[in-house]
Amino acid sequence: MLRRRRGGRAAAARRRTMAQFLFEADLHGLLKLDTPIPNAPPARWQRKAKESGPGPSPVGVSPMKPANRSHSSSKTPSKTPGKSGSKIQNTPTKAGGDRYIPNRSTLQMEMANFLLTKENDPAEESPTKKEQQKAWAVNLNGFDVEEAKILRLSGKPQNAPEGYQNNLKVLYSQKMTPGSSRKNSRYIPSMPDRILDAPEIRNDYYLNLIDWSSQNFLAVALDNSVYLWNHASGEIIQLLQMEHPDVYISSVSWIKEGNYLAVGTSSAEVQLWDIQQQKRLRNMTSHCARVGTLSWNSYILSSGARTGHIHHHDVRVAEHHVATLAGHTQEVCGLKWSLDGRYLASGGNDNLVNVWPCTQGGGGDFAPVQTFTQHQGAVKAVAWCPWQMNVLATGGGTSDRHIRIWNVCSGACLSTVDAHSQVCSILWSTNYKEFVSGHGFAQNQLVLWKYPTMTKVAELQGHTARILNLTMSPDGTTVASAAADETLRLWRCFEMDPIKKKEKEKANSAKSSIIHQSIR
Repeated sequence: MLRRRRGGRAAAARRRTMAQFLFEADLHGLLKLDTPIPNAPPARWQRKAKESGPGPSPVGVSPMKPANRSHSSSKTPSKTPGKSGSKIQNTPTKAGGDRYIPNRSTLQMEMANFLLTKENDPAEESPTKKEQQKAWAVNLNGFDVEEAKILRLSGKPQNAPEGYQNNLKVLYSQKMTPGSSRKNSRYIPSMPDRILDAPEIRNDYYLNLIDWSSQNFLAVALDNSVYLWNHASGEIIQLLQMEHPDVYISSVSWIKEGNYLAVGTSSAEVQLWDIQQQKRLRNMTSHCARVGTLSWNSYILSSGARTGHIHHHDVRVAEHHVATLAGHTQEVCGLKWSLDGRYLASGGNDNLVNVWPCTQGGGGDFAPVQTFTQHQGAVKAVAWCPWQMNVLATGGGTSDRHIRIWNVCSGACLSTVDAHSQVCSILWSTNYKEFVSGHGFAQNQLVLWKYPTMTKVAELQGHTARILNLTMSPDGTTVASAAADETLRLWRCFEMDPIKKKEKEKANSAKSSIIHQSIR
């Protein structure tokens, strides 16, 4: 009897164990997704294959290939048409293979199931119990269950064969290939190339005392004298000296060809000098106050005076005074013709910027086409962009300290930047999309700006007093700055790359040859 009871209990235990194995096998079969589903309805392509013709469909028919097509369309070429090749890739032949399913034998599906069911469990556990569970998980699984992913590939990656080098790793790990490497920024010397003495230069913000000619002569006004410095030879020539000791030079400006120099004086005169013969050609009087700024447009010389008036002088005729522009109520300290000769920009101590046309209006008078009133200080710095003829840059004095870029056609202010100091002069570079500005207190520096982003490229410091004027060499590489510390400093801040320099020289020579041919 006892034996019979023991045998019954053993049989029941065996049945329970077998049922548990069958349950686990069914569960494992359900979780394994890369096996066909038993007793499932046939796929759409299988139903179509049965309907299209009699007879059982072949086992190897692809879902992307009709059953009665020719064998030429049953293979997908692995190369582009027109190229010879014997390598042909067959479409999948496994039933139910209408999409790519990866091999999931390396996936830990039990762990994924546990993590998914664990998310719905709101039970809170103590820190001690969490530490115990973490230790158990690390010992059993080899990793922390809390940090595991839902689908985690097990096993270590295969090691690459010895000597193998990944070409993509080499390609993308390098910043730039040696053949295509380029410098992101050029070298800009922080020290001046040369320093010249300028004794007795007048410390007056409203005057324009230096200018560089196309023949490479730098004109400098020192009190009542004008000196010429030959940049090529270093020779210094005293061109003139005023007869009366109380009269000083207030402005100088070269004609485009570089053979004539216009000189404005504190006695309201505008003189014209020939530098080759070193003699005065004529003396033009039309103003009644000092002439602080001059600008050339072909044979028309424009002069701005302390009265706020601008006069046009035709230097070819005896009656030189041909027009008067009345748009300022205080001294005109900035004056510049555009490179195409269409507009004249003027800045004054009344904080105004006027843009004048080159021709008279319908009533016979000159009226500004634009008047900008946004500056809060005297506007001395005016400069036209050399590659965008309708773009004008202006800079304000101590109470403004802003640089503004204008479109003179629409009247819109394109950009504004706070320079944090007095702006005395602005020069556009002809070699780069940049411009340089000269400043006063507190740094007395030159600042290079990128256009149109208006970001600082470099700051050049060295002057111990405020900068008064800037001028540029004819090749566009060097900027000369005159300051109240009685020095002239030459900065090579726009030096060109030798290759670009040769290309520019070739382009200029080609243009000049075309011009000579047209003149003949």
